[in-house]
This record gives sequence, structure tokens and C-alpha cells, in this order.
Amino acid sequence: MEIIKISLCLFLLFNCCFSQIEQQQSLLWQKLQYQQQHRRGRAKTDCRISSLNAREPTYKFNSEAGTTEFWDRNSEEFECAGVAAVRNDIQPNGLLLPHYNNAPQLLYIVQGSGILGTVIPGCAETFESPQREKSMRGEQGRSEGGSQYRTGGDRHQKVRQFRQGDVLALPAGITLWFYNNGQERLVTVALLDVSNPVNQLDLQFRHFFLAGNPNPKGLSGSRYEEEIRSRKEHEQGEEPQQQQSGNLFDGFDLDILADVFNVDRNLAKNLQGREDQRGQIIRAENFDVLSPKFEEEEQSHGPGKGSQPNGLETICAMRLRENLGHPSRADVYNPRGGRVSTLNSHKLPILNWLQLSAEKGVMYQASHLLRVFFISIFVMAPYWNLNAHSIIYIIRGTGRIQVVGDTGNSVFDDEVREGQMIVVPQNFAIMKKAGDQGLEYIAFKTNDQAMTSPLAGRLSAIRAMPEEVLMNSYQISRQEARSLKYNREETCVFAGRKSTGYSTRAMEYALTAVEAFLKV
Repeated sequence: MEIIKISLCLFLLFNCCFSQIEQQQSLLWQKLQYQQQHRRGRAKTDCRISSLNAREPTYKFNSEAGTTEFWDRNSEEFECAGVAAVRNDIQPNGLLLPHYNNAPQLLYIVQGSGILGTVIPGCAETFESPQREKSMRGEQGRSEGGSQYRTGGDRHQKVRQFRQGDVLALPAGITLWFYNNGQERLVTVALLDVSNPVNQLDLQFRHFFLAGNPNPKGLSGSRYEEEIRSRKEHEQGEEPQQQQSGNLFDGFDLDILADVFNVDRNLAKNLQGREDQRGQIIRAENFDVLSPKFEEEEQSHGPGKGSQPNGLETICAMRLRENLGHPSRADVYNPRGGRVSTLNSHKLPILNWLQLSAEKGVMYQASHLLRVFFISIFVMAPYWNLNAHSIIYIIRGTGRIQVVGDTGNSVFDDEVREGQMIVVPQNFAIMKKAGDQGLEYIAFKTNDQAMTSPLAGRLSAIRAMPEEVLMNSYQISRQEARSLKYNREETCVFAGRKSTGYSTRAMEYALTAVEAFLKV
């Protein structure tokens, strides 16, 4: 009898274990299938790159309270990566009208602070201000007898605060709006992954506005591709076709629209916004939206907190924001050279859905004394991205970037400056050198767990290879092979030095002495 009981317990135990293993394998298989589908979508893009360019926005559209700028989506590099990029400059009290996009995006806050509103289908209106009910009669509108509506309060979906240095992860198809509640300009730069499988239209970037007239003068940010074609037709001497530019409600019949919302025709006309001349960023002086203070939000959703996206409730409360600007968030830190902070789906789970990640790099400016005696430059170790394209936006400073292709040809070797963007295709090797004022950048990557492989430094491919391989590959001596492997102990950010003839160890002692002198 005891043997039967033991056998039954073992049977149940093994069944539970095998069930868990099968479940884990199923989840891994689903993840692999999704990534393969994602890669197949990207394989449709054209990546015959012979040269790269550091590009600034090509098209600029003015609004009442700000500007919107686009990079040319039809350039060779952006077509290769299957992405689009947009930059918004929102004045204080400026509201970027509600809209949604056809592709997931990562958005970096270059400057300022503000409020992000999202509307996720099926999620409850969890933000509620004090309110009272009042029956209003006398104004008949389209309803008979009177209408019952809410006054003195409001309910809406979750509203999030953000600040400089934040990265916002925004899925495709959800309604978004931004408001600048600070005292300075709000500057954002966003990467949209138009080749992501969730975008089943085409590789064109589209804004769908729910309010206003995004382009009252016929220069529509919401009809970006049509406007580019129109301009190209004009440049080629062809007669450009007039493109209608309005919000989504503008295309519906006015009477049906009024009936759907149970309002009068005048209010329905306001929804269509045909007479609105303010553009897509409007001024909203009296803007009182219920939102927790930034400190309260930080305490409830601290850095790194979150859960795996496994249900509707989790989706509604999911974290969309992570800060990469603060030095304490650095993953790689060199007090002499700079720091690097990474953001992937381990830190922000929603990135697993978006299949995007980000990297923030800061390369320091060398002090005058270090430049005089030893340090002339700060260099990022050359590396390549194993599984992602990298789209680099220069936030501040200047520097030099070199990119090398598969045949060893240099596809880019030039100075970069604030406001420029450069696309580095997957597996192309890249090296960055800071200018006299330092260099700060944000890199968007087309994989939620992007990986890099450095060519120099403590974790490099060169250091990981046997000396014999280096000796025979480069026709060098054993001592030279060891110099290649061990002359750099830094991981990522190097303090470059002038040619002084001193040994590396002597240089390290000298640097330590100079740093100690500077602290006195």
C-alpha cells in the first residue's frame, strides 16, 4: 500500500514538472516564432549601403505652439533599417493633439518635462476627480426632453508624468497626446519601427489625428508621405495633386457623426475641425488634468519595477517610461571617459512587444590640464550590433563617427553635431570619438534585446581569442598579440592619449596622479 502511495506521489510530481517544462518550452517557441516573423519582415527592406550620411530633419511643419520635423523616410539608410524618425518642439502650455500611429515607437525626452496621455482599448478610467451629478434641462440639442451629464469632475484613463532623460515606449495604434506643463520648451525625438509586423499597411509612416486640422495650409504632418511626393512632383515640374488634410472625423458624414455622438451639427463640425487653423500642436492655457505628482509616481513605479505582460490588467497598468539620463542608471561607467546606459525588455517589459531597445551614451569633455599633459580624446570602443540596426541621434556636443561595412570599406567618416541622426546597419562596425565639448547621444535599436560585440577592451572579441590565432591572423609576434589583448583594461569608454612614448602602466600612474591633484 505504501509503495502505491509513493508511486502515485512520484507520478504526480513528475507530471507537474513535465507540464512546467512543456509550458516554458512553448513560451520560448512562441518567442522564437515571433522574432523569426519580425526578422522576415525586416528582410524585405533594401540594405545595399555604400555610404551613410549624418542627416538633419528634412521637413518642418509649424503649428500654433510648436514645430514638427521629419527625417526623409525615403533615404537609403532609413529604408534599410525600416524606420522613420520625427522630432517635436512643444512650447510651454502646448498640447500635441490626440493621435495614433501605424507603428510602435520609442520616444526620448531631449529637453523639458510634461504629461503623456494614453488611451488603451478596454482599460478602465482609473483617474477620477471629485464630481457631482446634475440634471440639466432646457437645452434640447438633439436629444428629447433633456440630458443627464457629469459636471464638476472628470474620469479618464491613466496619465503619466515624464521629464528630461526619459524613454517612452509607445505601442502602435493606441491614442496619444502630450502636454508641456513646464516652463521651458519640450523637445522630443522618436523612432517609429514601420517594418514591425504589427504594421500591416506598408513601410510608410502615418499619423492618424483625432482632433484639429493637422495641416491647415496643405503641409500635413499627418500625410507625411503624400506631402513628400507632392514636393518631389513640384521639383520635377509636375503639377502636384492637392491632398486633403484633416482629422479622422473630417471624413465622416456630418449628420451621421452628430447622430453617433447624440449631439447637434455645430458640435459635430467642431469634431471635424475644418476651420481650425492652429495645426497639430495647439496652445492650451487653462489645462487642468488629474495626474499624480512626479515623486508619487516614482515611488509607486520605481526604476526596474514591473511585471511581464500577461493579461489585460497588466497591459492597462504597464510601465511605459524609464529614465536613462541620470548617471546612477549607468550600466558602464568610466570616471575618466564617460558612461553608457542601456534599456531592454528585461528592464522595461513592454519592449518585448515593441521589439525595440535603447542605449544612452555620454562621453565626457576632457579637462584643460588633462588635455595639456595626457588626455586629448575620449573614444568609445569600436563594436558591431549583433542583432539590430542602430539609429543614433546626437543630443549634445560634437564628435567623429566612423562606420565600416562588410568589405572593410568606410561607409561613414565624418564629424557629427547636435540634432543630427545617423543609421548604422546591423553588423556594421562603428567607432565614436568625442569632440572638445564632449558627446551625448541616444541610440534606438530594432531588437528588444540588442547585443553588441566590442573589438577592443576587456570584453572584446580580440581579447577572447587565443594568442596563436592573433599571431597567425595578423602576422605578429606573441608579445604584440599580448599587447593587443591586454593593453586596454577598460570595458567600453576609453580615455585616448597623445603619443608620449610612455608605457601604458606608466600612463595609468600618471593619470592617477593628475586626478588626485585635480581633487585637491
